[in-house]
Amino acid sequence: MIAEQYKDMLGKKSIIRQLSEFATARGAEIGYENVFDFSLGNPSVPPPQKFTDTMMELMQNHDSVGLHGYSQSLGIPAVREKVAESLNRRFGMNYTRNHIFMATGAAGAIAHALRCVTAPGDEVLVFAPFFSEYRAYINLSGAVMKVVPANVEDFQINFEAFEEMLTEKVAAVLINTPNNPSGAVYTAETLQKLADIMSVKADEYGHDIFLISDEPYREIIFEGTKAPYVSKFYPNTISCYSFSKSLSIPGERIGYVAVNPACRDGEYIADMCGQISRGIGHNCPPSIIQLAVAECLDITSDLSVYEANMNILYKELTSLGFECVKPGGTFYIFPKAPLKDATAFCEKAKEYDLILVPSDDFGVPGYFRMAYCIDTEKTVRSLEAIRKMAKNEKYFG
Repeated sequence: MIAEQYKDMLGKKSIIRQLSEFATARGAEIGYENVFDFSLGNPSVPPPQKFTDTMMELMQNHDSVGLHGYSQSLGIPAVREKVAESLNRRFGMNYTRNHIFMATGAAGAIAHALRCVTAPGDEVLVFAPFFSEYRAYINLSGAVMKVVPANVEDFQINFEAFEEMLTEKVAAVLINTPNNPSGAVYTAETLQKLADIMSVKADEYGHDIFLISDEPYREIIFEGTKAPYVSKFYPNTISCYSFSKSLSIPGERIGYVAVNPACRDGEYIADMCGQISRGIGHNCPPSIIQLAVAECLDITSDLSVYEANMNILYKELTSLGFECVKPGGTFYIFPKAPLKDATAFCEKAKEYDLILVPSDDFGVPGYFRMAYCIDTEKTVRSLEAIRKMAKNEKYFG
């Protein structure tokens, strides 16, 4: 008998991927340049030249057997050392390589972190809006995902609901800042209040409550916004990072787990990740990619296009009448749909060759997400389609 749990998931495929496939098919009909595809968060800028140069240098001047062989279970020691040094330099931490585990992107990092600090049946709290794949990440680990309702005023944390839901069953809290899909960045005040509440509850219940911080958008921050380093606020924090967005290399699937040195039993967690890999297969990311990113830890791609696109869309959407919290980072914007049914709104948008993602899977009904990691020229051209839709459908009077 096949596994019914995974068979059932076939009827619940990612709406983002479905819309991306629709956009590709529509592009084959009318030319993809005429499809305003805001579905998939796939970086639209090239990697920094240093990454490309490093890859070339490795290929030309290093032993090919070593470059393409397995790394150690926790990752290449020298790479982990460089990651720790970079984090210490940038954020005033005191990591060593023993706190770093190289993973297959942020997804792989989260998969390990969850299994390090939860047992089957434990609850993990997430804050709406949240990345829709968290359901699979958490529930398939054996833990149980619980959703704290959104604070739609500014997409910071709904602390009243959080305190009510932070029961003795909760083993971990998973946050994402800067946030997909809202673009919100948690403030220092938000993070400090979160840490204070978690500390009080952990003492009350007599067990640790871990904070897992999903940080793939950490470097995409817009003017006037500060992005505090989460681990500075709460000792029992495990950071999960990906180079997919900062270096524009999502297909290379490389990231890491960084265990706060002040974390309870923190000296064991990276080693535990190596053992978890034996069971879930997220082990030994490509050696050559580990070596390449180790030379690019303090640089990024040219990420300025994302802020330019955000400003263009935010100005147009709000001028038309859409309600929208201005993003502080990422490459997502999350306006309120002019229809109560966001799915119906996004279906209507297809008629204008606008590919938008309804918000239901993000845990907040009535909104839609636009991933504006596309060329600025195409972003500007999309405005006419947005205007036409708003006018023809009489969404704003």
